[in-house]
Amino acid sequence: MNYTILDKKDTRSGFGAGLFELGRTNPEVVALCADLTGSLKMDAFQKEFPDRFFQIGIAEANMIGIAAGLTIGGKIPFTGTFANFSTGRVYDQIRQSVAYSGKNVKICASHAGLTLGEDGATHQILEDIGLMKMLPGMTVINPCDYNQTKAATLAIAKHTGPVYLRFGRPVVPNFTPPDQPFIIGKALHLQEGTDVSIFATGHLVWQALEAAKVLKDKGISAEIINIHTIKPLDEAAVLNSLAKTRCAVSAEEHQMNGGLGDSIAQLLARKHPAPIEMVAVKDSFGESGTPEQLMTKYGLDAAHIVLAAEKVMQRKHALIA
Repeated sequence: MNYTILDKKDTRSGFGAGLFELGRTNPEVVALCADLTGSLKMDAFQKEFPDRFFQIGIAEANMIGIAAGLTIGGKIPFTGTFANFSTGRVYDQIRQSVAYSGKNVKICASHAGLTLGEDGATHQILEDIGLMKMLPGMTVINPCDYNQTKAATLAIAKHTGPVYLRFGRPVVPNFTPPDQPFIIGKALHLQEGTDVSIFATGHLVWQALEAAKVLKDKGISAEIINIHTIKPLDEAAVLNSLAKTRCAVSAEEHQMNGGLGDSIAQLLARKHPAPIEMVAVKDSFGESGTPEQLMTKYGLDAAHIVLAAEKVMQRKHALIA
């Protein structure tokens, strides 16, 4: 299947649009923000439903505690702030007040990864997926574009239990169908292939599709799978693909340790040993720069996915030989 860019939008706006729609359709949904209403695109919800919006201020730990308390009364709280402040700053509160007791809190995190750009390493959290997926009972979702982020926002309101929803600031290709159903824990096959399986998440999904075009010109058939839900991982989708290709590439805007590639490698080690290469940040903090500069410098683009695919295929052929 060929995917084309419908338009270009930031994924945080997809969250804002989804939250606003939930405000109109689900009276139990409430929103909390830590002084970043505009940045999280929560303005429309705040204006339309002021009695269901809570501006907590720069007090993220308090926001998580309040959200946990609101669930006791049957509310479905969506918290909003930057990914760094949504996880690293408040990990104790999430662990104790939300995950341990299985509270129905939706932790929605913008400005994740390197593509935060010029704000630099202190704001570019690259460890958040690992932090959140290690919490028992926590669902972790990382959509790829505006449409999928909006669909994910709507879907998590129907899911009972804590969720971490990760998205970003930069304008990126919006290419998934606006009416595509979002099923938590169900990967999406974007392209069939026989030589190598590329499992991508978030902003790297489009880069994987671009890489597949280059690989095709090189005579390599790449299977592209969008892993929008990192936990629970769609193990069947991964294993079925590897049964055909016998080698894998993971691609993500996150540390190599603790991310999507880590989860896939664990699965392969347990159920289907096969070579894997990981396109991710290699044990490093970020730095200031434009999103495009940083993604290239840290090897998170189509060109590096192509290199990883070629390398893992060489390893596969060496094993066969």
